Amino acid sequence: MRWIPVTMHTSCQRFSESTPGRIPLPSSSAMKNAYDYIVVGSGINSLCCAALLAKAGHSVCVLERNDYLGGCIKTAEITEKGFRHDVLSGWHPLFVTSPGYAVLAADLERHGLVYLNTDKPTAVATSRGESLVLSTSREKNISTFNSLCDGDGDRYAETMADMERDAELTFSLLGNEILSLATLRLLWREWRARGSAGLSLFAGEAMASSRDWLGQHFRSDLARALLAPWILHTGLGPEANFSGAMSRVIAFSLESAGMPVVKGGSDNLVKAFQGLIEEHGGELHVNCEVQRVAVERSRAQGVDCLQGPRSAMESRESVRIEARKAVICNVTPQQLYLSLLEPDWVPEPVRKQAEHFRFGNACMQIHLALDRLPQWRDSELDDVAMVHLSGGLDAVSLAVSQAECGLLPAEPTIVVAQPTVLDPSRAPEGKAILWIQLQELPSTIRGDAAGQIEAPGDGQWTQEIAERYADRIVARISEHIPELVGSIRHRVVLSPKDLESINVNLVGGDPYSGHCGMQQFFLWRPLKALKNHETPVRNLYHIGASTHPGPGLAGNSGYMVARGLLS
Repeated sequence: MRWIPVTMHTSCQRFSESTPGRIPLPSSSAMKNAYDYIVVGSGINSLCCAALLAKAGHSVCVLERNDYLGGCIKTAEITEKGFRHDVLSGWHPLFVTSPGYAVLAADLERHGLVYLNTDKPTAVATSRGESLVLSTSREKNISTFNSLCDGDGDRYAETMADMERDAELTFSLLGNEILSLATLRLLWREWRARGSAGLSLFAGEAMASSRDWLGQHFRSDLARALLAPWILHTGLGPEANFSGAMSRVIAFSLESAGMPVVKGGSDNLVKAFQGLIEEHGGELHVNCEVQRVAVERSRAQGVDCLQGPRSAMESRESVRIEARKAVICNVTPQQLYLSLLEPDWVPEPVRKQAEHFRFGNACMQIHLALDRLPQWRDSELDDVAMVHLSGGLDAVSLAVSQAECGLLPAEPTIVVAQPTVLDPSRAPEGKAILWIQLQELPSTIRGDAAGQIEAPGDGQWTQEIAERYADRIVARISEHIPELVGSIRHRVVLSPKDLESINVNLVGGDPYSGHCGMQQFFLWRPLKALKNHETPVRNLYHIGASTHPGPGLAGNSGYMVARGLLS
């Protein structure tokens, strides 16, 4: 382990918002009537945006509909007391390499943020009993790949060298507004350095699929199996255009940044943001559900919201909060343009595109509290942060296709993350937790590719279906961790339906708040009719995973909007 500045009787239960582990929050009764900036939602993009604006001396108010701050960042003892699970997201390689973190790292550390990391960020264990580990050492990775197939390591080295050469162009496109002077200047510099042919080559290679890249650069099936599952973490499948570029970005980021986790639980990142925002006079309020963005003369004036827990509808109070400078909404396009704004303020093209905004495959989370640290058949995996169980590139592609056809995949890619390997404080001494994720599931179930689970008549997820599918997953994991079942103290299964109930932005259980194919990315995210993070209403901005540059828990859209407002 290393520190960087910058985890038989089996019982099952469903997640409840009353679960211990929430962050202490100020009372909503202290809310003022007006602020410079109002931020709707409290996910990572909202927190980055609010922190930057508050640090610059502006009065900021963050409004969250749930009874906790953090959006997809939530830590709670959802299995047993003393076992602290990151309920949704939990790993931050993209945040610690983001421009927002570069600016705010020292402040967040001052407010208690500590990251733990490892030199073994990821691995794969295949159905054939093979396994392979990716290291943070370039030299070790080159040697490992060459040992599998002569030349694979050399081609991997060439890819990483190309990533270093192209880093400014690649990460600037992901970290800046696409339609901006900054991006225009960047492209001008790159054109002068590369010429038209060079820029065209860069763009053409970026459009290749993950299958194209893996097939051209690796002869070893095991090397391909190690890297193929990671494209799922970008909301894409291995056959999608641009997935090859994102596969290279992920591989480069893992080697560069490892797999950092927040010491004590990811909610400590939220606490650090909360402390920073409040230090500069900002406020954060939970149980405040924004019902409408108030607009006058095509300008956002504030928000109308209901205060109080959603479980106590009769006692909730309706209030108007004014925004002197801007309203910033971390929501989906449907929420913003079909609900929060009056129809008169939404042009017809925007309304139609919002209605057709596409969401991706669904996700399931399984949380296990264990009596002891897992012991894998291959002991090299015992201290790896995140292991993918996968049959390889073709298996990933097949599972994605099955999910897109409405089928429960027969053998999905299984993400098995081990937070207590990096951070023993997540569980009582000698105990452990597992963070398990499935990213290739249908939102609406039409059948089971394995022919074992009957599809419900209405296609909706039920707890019984989720538990039965989780049984299949645990059985597969047990093939690689033989003593797993006997060590399980408690299990919690969160279906796609549960995920959406926790976070309204995860429509249909899509953890990325929108399909990430090229038709809905870069210039066209969130909608083709809009520019950057602007909206048809002046002083109203749209941020979050549904906007450029998409998901990834990096805070980039919030950073972009704050930087634009402060420039």
